[in-house]
Amino acid sequence: MTHSSARLDHVVLWVRDPVAAAGFYEKTVGLEPLRLAGFEAGRAPFPSVRINDETILDLMPADSAPRMTMLAGASESAGHPVNHVCLSLPEAQFDALRRRLEDASVPVSAVSHGSFGARGRAERSFYFQDPDGNVFEARHYG
Repeated sequence: MTHSSARLDHVVLWVRDPVAAAGFYEKTVGLEPLRLAGFEAGRAPFPSVRINDETILDLMPADSAPRMTMLAGASESAGHPVNHVCLSLPEAQFDALRRRLEDASVPVSAVSHGSFGARGRAERSFYFQDPDGNVFEARHYG
């Protein structure tokens, strides 16, 4: 494994309804919402959910795309999804996530074995989509 001080800080997802998206990530995926009350009160431009101590997902309202002016073309990025985001979980959390998704009637892919990732080959993995069509992979390593 390469030793590096670089870390993934956040991924921004375009969502239709940030409050509903935060609810999905909290109740179904099991992630802690951040700044949700501030967003609902108009004090924060978007809520987030925490993946771990170092990484969050920002839930950016799709209707804010016209205000994305930091780079040429940034405002056109809404609706151009990332292929997928992968969550690496301990085995028990992996199994619990799959059960919660199934209990919430969220379609999940078949479980695959041995797919390559940042930590080598995963013991098991599967895919699911959030309500906005963002694709996630969940995996655990042996």
